[in-house]
Amino acid sequence: MMQETVTLSDAAARRIAAILQTEHDKTAMRVSVEGGGCSGFSYKFDLVDRENDDDLVLEKGNAKVLIDSLSLVYMGGSEIDFVDNLLGQSFQIKNPNAVASCGCGTSFSV
Repeated sequence: MMQETVTLSDAAARRIAAILQTEHDKTAMRVSVEGGGCSGFSYKFDLVDRENDDDLVLEKGNAKVLIDSLSLVYMGGSEIDFVDNLLGQSFQIKNPNAVASCGCGTSFSV
């Protein structure tokens, strides 16, 4: 079964590249899905220095994002975006698989 891929917005790519530029021992941002959060699952963002064999690797400009195969099951077809508005700055996942999400955009259910 072919999995839908995940995309990276230009805003997210610029922000990730800027973060990685200041973190000299890190080479990528890992996005993963964990159980928990107010809607059942939550997204976790970590800076890492290596990729795993089962990672989906997204690269745009100087940004590199890793998503493990288990998290990809929940994130297929999603877009990783970076939002900067009156409520603050944050990474957000626009996930078409989510049937419900919390107001902060960090947890979801399928």
